[in-house]
Amino acid sequence: MGIIEVIFNFFVIDPMINGLALLYYVFFEQFWLSIIIFTIIVRLATLPLTLKQTRQMRAMSSLQPRMRQIQERYAGDRGRASQETMKLYREAGVNPLGCFGPMLIQLPIWIGLFQALRVTLPTDPDSFIGLAQRFYAWLPPVHETVPLNSNFLWLDLANPDPSPFILPVLVAASTWAQQKMTTMPAMDDRQASTNRMMLWMMPLMLGFFTLSFPSGLALYWITSNIIGVGIQYFQTGWGPLFSRSSPTPGQITPPSAPESGEKESDTDGSNRSDNVRTNRRRGTRTVSQRTRRRSGRGRSRNSKPR
Repeated sequence: MGIIEVIFNFFVIDPMINGLALLYYVFFEQFWLSIIIFTIIVRLATLPLTLKQTRQMRAMSSLQPRMRQIQERYAGDRGRASQETMKLYREAGVNPLGCFGPMLIQLPIWIGLFQALRVTLPTDPDSFIGLAQRFYAWLPPVHETVPLNSNFLWLDLANPDPSPFILPVLVAASTWAQQKMTTMPAMDDRQASTNRMMLWMMPLMLGFFTLSFPSGLALYWITSNIIGVGIQYFQTGWGPLFSRSSPTPGQITPPSAPESGEKESDTDGSNRSDNVRTNRRRGTRTVSQRTRRRSGRGRSRNSKPR
């Protein structure tokens, strides 16, 4: 057993096993209910990161017109465009990586829960011995829960859904809804295409995994997605869910301030052009006068006295 596996078991899988068993003991020996309560606890623990992600997405969306102007201004210099974009992020206090915080945390939780379900709901007598070794000695109630009842409706939470469409469709649909509400507007056609691909690829991939994963894991994912959609609703409403998946550059309306700036620049430009014309005329007269003076001085110096 490698050191990484030992650390992962100690800090992730073993606490999940004991936590699920304790919730099972407290909530009427219903394992499906312990999974839902566990999901709510995880969502509450990661709520600050979720709210931060929402604020970062709002800030990123408000910066889209200015980012597009930077890309157009430095279209031939990608390095300068990246520098100006990062400068814009720093001025606005935006961290693009902050949008991926909850997603990165969900991944080890999902993997750990997959392993915890396999250990907590053993399917053979030998596995019960391994489960007893995972329980904390200082937590006596969890030892009284063995064996755990894994039945819920038509499901055995330790095994995949026997009906190959219900849970996979629910997982895919809830994942699509949450990702639709948290997808940032695209700056260009390339990013819009990437957003559309991710919007459909992730739900289909997770729905496909549900066909072979324990149904308890699918129950966790559906509950987590529903909570995530509810949190996003209180932040942005239902607008992102029913809008187009990825606005194209032409659909991003620039703010009114640059328009006034453009008018001012046009006015300044016209004044500068008038000044340039005036200066050119003055400059022309000055040069001609100097030429005449120089020519006159030349004749006076070269002329012989009569």
